[in-house]
Amino acid sequence: MFTLKHRLPYGRGSASTITSRASILSRGRKGVSALVVLCALAAIPALAQDANFGFSVPMTLSAGGMYTERLQSEGPASPITGGFRAMFYPTLKLGSHWFAYAAVQVRYAPYFYYDAYDGDHEFYNSLIQAYLGYSFRAGQASVVLKAGRLSSAFGSYPLRYDDLENPLLDQPLPYITQLSLAANQLPCGVKDLTSQSYGGVWFGCGGAPGWVDGLTPVTLYGLPGIEADISGYGFDGRLQVTSGSPANPQGIGDVNQYAQWTAGGGYTIFQGFRVGVSGFRGPYLDPNLATLLPAGTTVRDFPASAVGADVQWARGHWSVSGEWQKFWYDLPNFVQAPSVTTGYAEVRSVLSPRFYLAARIGWLKPGRVADDQGISAAEFAPSMASYELAGGYWLNRHQLLKLGYEWLDVQYQGGSHNNVLGVQFVTSIHALNWAFH
Repeated sequence: MFTLKHRLPYGRGSASTITSRASILSRGRKGVSALVVLCALAAIPALAQDANFGFSVPMTLSAGGMYTERLQSEGPASPITGGFRAMFYPTLKLGSHWFAYAAVQVRYAPYFYYDAYDGDHEFYNSLIQAYLGYSFRAGQASVVLKAGRLSSAFGSYPLRYDDLENPLLDQPLPYITQLSLAANQLPCGVKDLTSQSYGGVWFGCGGAPGWVDGLTPVTLYGLPGIEADISGYGFDGRLQVTSGSPANPQGIGDVNQYAQWTAGGGYTIFQGFRVGVSGFRGPYLDPNLATLLPAGTTVRDFPASAVGADVQWARGHWSVSGEWQKFWYDLPNFVQAPSVTTGYAEVRSVLSPRFYLAARIGWLKPGRVADDQGISAAEFAPSMASYELAGGYWLNRHQLLKLGYEWLDVQYQGGSHNNVLGVQFVTSIHALNWAFH
């Protein structure tokens, strides 16, 4: 039986302006010891336009509750639980061109739907981004250069992950599902690969001992690197070189990482209608696996790569967005390596100035695999689909109440074990704002 365990991260600053708000998402790490320092670094500003220097700390505070049988995955437990989340978005403006930005998440789990597979109540905090930026104009184009800890330039969902930006309560499958693949263990072949479950794996051909976390198709965590964003004439583009793959994010202090590229861009056909593409390619396996690889090869010979397309459309009371993505994970011992095709479509209708309805349909399908022993399988893991419906009510311009229900359909699993009924209260605060010359 397969169990699901989603892991989350997130966000990216705006490519066109340092004074617009970015949405950031994060996978947690235990403890809150760094919070005081991180709050001095994290956010996106609402600084006075006439100030050359300033510091701003907008934040989003959320409380949530859920009813789900996921809480019973590890034994008898109450199906009701809740938690809270605080997102801090500080920015330091250093003149007309320079700025410093970071993003911090603190949460008390279970808060996200994926938290419910482990019902323990714990605090987590994460530094998601921390970089120095320089913005300027080149003719009619706007350019932003960044260096530091950056969210991946792949995909479009991270730009609107904040609870006030996300009209629903959960997140699309490609950003939170842990596949039955690992960066620090090697499968011996198809049989080894297909015997694993979502969330954690234990392969037999070497690597880290015991059970390890599975890979998420594309991370929402930050990566050490540099990035150039440009926009103008209806086009927008981003080019990023990072240490570590979007399929296997690493910390700034980690060694033996490999530089690789990620790129994305889009075109606004007319106001309210944009289409975009993105891609990445580079090594993703842990360098400690080098001695287990075939003679004459290195981890560079087994990259992770991906292509994606996205679309956003809005008109009147309606808005629609969606993404399609395909990922490949090259591995030794395979003549047809694992791949995953995934995507989602989302629609929102504003019924009144205070009330809206939203829905999202998502799917994730693992691909065919074949090894060098002549064994193959039509898919290396079960397919899954998610269906979510939610309504939101604005109590005032800063406070939003959301109620939603999600159906999660996993191949070969029946019943309502993975379904979730959730409620969420979100408020935004923009009180911390200093401008100086």
